[in-house]
Amino acid sequence: MTSTDLRHPAAGTTYVLHGTMVSDGTQTEDSVVAVLDGLIAYAGPRAGFDRARYPAAETLKLQPGSLILPGLIDLHCHGAAGGGFPDGDGEASRQAVGFLHRSGTTTLLASMVTASCEELTHGIGVLNDLWSEGLIAGIHLEGPFLSHARCGAQNPDWLRDPDPELARRLIAAAGGSLKTMTYAPELSGAGELVRILAEHGVTPSLGHTDADAQTTAASLAEAAELLVASTAQGRHPQQARPTVTHLFNGMPPLHHRSPGPVAACLRLAAAGEIVVELIGDGVHLDPETVRMVFDLAGADNIALVTDSMAATGLPDGDYDLGPSAVVVREGVARLHSNDALAGGTSTLLEVVRRTVAAGVSPANAVKAATLVPARVLGAESVIGSLRAGMRADIVVTDADFGLLAVLRAGRRI
Repeated sequence: MTSTDLRHPAAGTTYVLHGTMVSDGTQTEDSVVAVLDGLIAYAGPRAGFDRARYPAAETLKLQPGSLILPGLIDLHCHGAAGGGFPDGDGEASRQAVGFLHRSGTTTLLASMVTASCEELTHGIGVLNDLWSEGLIAGIHLEGPFLSHARCGAQNPDWLRDPDPELARRLIAAAGGSLKTMTYAPELSGAGELVRILAEHGVTPSLGHTDADAQTTAASLAEAAELLVASTAQGRHPQQARPTVTHLFNGMPPLHHRSPGPVAACLRLAAAGEIVVELIGDGVHLDPETVRMVFDLAGADNIALVTDSMAATGLPDGDYDLGPSAVVVREGVARLHSNDALAGGTSTLLEVVRRTVAAGVSPANAVKAATLVPARVLGAESVIGSLRAGMRADIVVTDADFGLLAVLRAGRRI
């Protein structure tokens, strides 16, 4: 991601917002955020703000108790509003992106699922158009190098061991838009795959795995070392941490005599060596599990994600996740074939709200949905915080995280 991908300023537009600012792991009451030409011109205490410097500014009237947050950033999202990113439909994907932006997710990776090489390259081509326009921050490939034993909603017909030739073909098709790829470390050739990804600036994301704790730890350590080495080739240092695709989901449960990948991931996250994704939607994880991970690993090492699919924002019914038929009942998406969970139906703001309800502080929940994923993308100098000079991606909510307003690059949407 380059700064030009992210900056599409609303030239000449000036806004002033008053409320409680929640950014960078802190919560500051009686604050002001000023927006000028698509960028944040001021963010801080009201006492330090000179209103006279912005004579033409429109003051956005916010209700008492309003929270001002950075635009939310989702690293794992398959679609919304009837559009699925794995489907290779450009218009439906644009519809999904528009809905997500309006819902407060101002930056996102479009996630694809396991499919044939032809379907993957076609889908990448479609999503590249959205990336080149700055509508998405890039692509996340969830597969096809995943475990059959832990495939979840992935189509097992297309799962395979890591194939260097296929990996390079997908990377080449992306032309720079591929940002993360999920892989299972126990598969033959996983080490070579991780090396190829790191060399091309793609973050390896361990997941959909049946690996033991030792294999997990060794693979993540190797990935981290390779990512650090890649910083010498222009990679941003904050990107030099591998990630874990939706911790707990798509992997064996933690057991005291067979700790598996969960134990290794928690230990490495607590040490600040990796970032773990959490789907804190109240469906994929119990709220106590979410709170436990924040307590053990710390908000600096957690990225809240949605894993959202096409049904997000729509009523219960029948949908698709790539080639798989999905039924949504009471907001829970499951495969028709085997009742496995098939993605989420919550927006990232709803995930933040449920994470706070689980007992995580608002400042930490927001940090895990803004600054941490911005760091994974190597874009924390542009997005993920409310600071002067940053792109004016701003979400305004009530005290209960109900959505009130969204600005993206200074434009109200």
